[in-house]
Amino acid sequence: MDQIKKFIDCYIPTETCNLRCHYCYITQKRKFNNKLAKFEKSPQFIRRALSKERLGGVCLLNLCAGGETLLVEELLDIIYQLLEEGHYIMVVTNGTLTKRFEQIAKFPKDLLKHLFFKFSFHYLELIRINKLEEYFRNIELMKKSGCSFTVEITPNDELIPYIEDIKKICMKKLGVLPHITIARDDAQPEVPVLSKYSYEEFKKIWSVFDSALFDFKTTIFSKRRKEFCYAGDWMLYLNLVNGEVKQCYRGKVIQNIYEDLNSPIRPLAIGKCCPEPHCYNGHAFLTLGVIPELDTPNYAEMRNRKNGKEEWLQPEMKQFFSTKLNQSNEIYSNSKKRETAFRNIDLKTKNYKKKLKNKLRKIIKK
Repeated sequence: MDQIKKFIDCYIPTETCNLRCHYCYITQKRKFNNKLAKFEKSPQFIRRALSKERLGGVCLLNLCAGGETLLVEELLDIIYQLLEEGHYIMVVTNGTLTKRFEQIAKFPKDLLKHLFFKFSFHYLELIRINKLEEYFRNIELMKKSGCSFTVEITPNDELIPYIEDIKKICMKKLGVLPHITIARDDAQPEVPVLSKYSYEEFKKIWSVFDSALFDFKTTIFSKRRKEFCYAGDWMLYLNLVNGEVKQCYRGKVIQNIYEDLNSPIRPLAIGKCCPEPHCYNGHAFLTLGVIPELDTPNYAEMRNRKNGKEEWLQPEMKQFFSTKLNQSNEIYSNSKKRETAFRNIDLKTKNYKKKLKNKLRKIIKK
């Protein structure tokens, strides 16, 4: 059975979409520019850059664009190559690009069982562009093709009057309710919940979907992580177009993995130096085990739903999502944790270095 060696969150710099959801962080930051990502590297090159041999084993790769991920057609060839390499692939999509799903359905069955789709359910936008039925047909196509999937709603205040309608259509089309995530206000430094309601009111409103994803996220949202985090080693944030690797969203740039395919991946765990106000995507990072001391559900529980004997996750995908990163990676010794802490700081002067050493010693001892 495969175990996850690394989780690689792959960003595709497409900043356009066929939807215009007001709660999208690209919309919030006014970054829509009708720009499609342009891959200068071939799918075969990207496969070599992310080979199992170079990464140390089978990895879980999440592909997500600033806008709609599947707008870039050549991404399908990249997905194919990475699946052939033996990795498990997740694709975030709004589920409306039927032609892309028809192309993917033609992939070999043994590859499709390692492919997972996160279908974002943008109810009001799907109604506006008259693609609600097409959305559910595309989900059904991927399901029949042997892929795993999840259906997820980004809760927003404008959607509240339609909650009962959404529940009814999902029970009709899926046989179960969708999962719920948490919309965040990326325009604010602390990245709070994007809602006019109090946090307790917000939780009460959206808890009616009985989503394990939502239940877990509400326990970690707005809580700064102070534990030692292995993002930057066990987990990487990769710009799939230019090859730049960062520790995490706001972490340090570690290297460019496209510059020399013969050079190893050079890890630099973020440790206790996380610059984020909280781990807002901890439903993935934390449940996969970037902070192994935390007792969390596994990632399969965040994504799966059962409808009688049917499940959203196919057996191999469910098993893989149930593994954690510490099962195939070594926990750092205290000396390596101290070394990692110093590597995360740019030491400029001797006086600064002395003050910093004392500060870091206190941090490490906590």
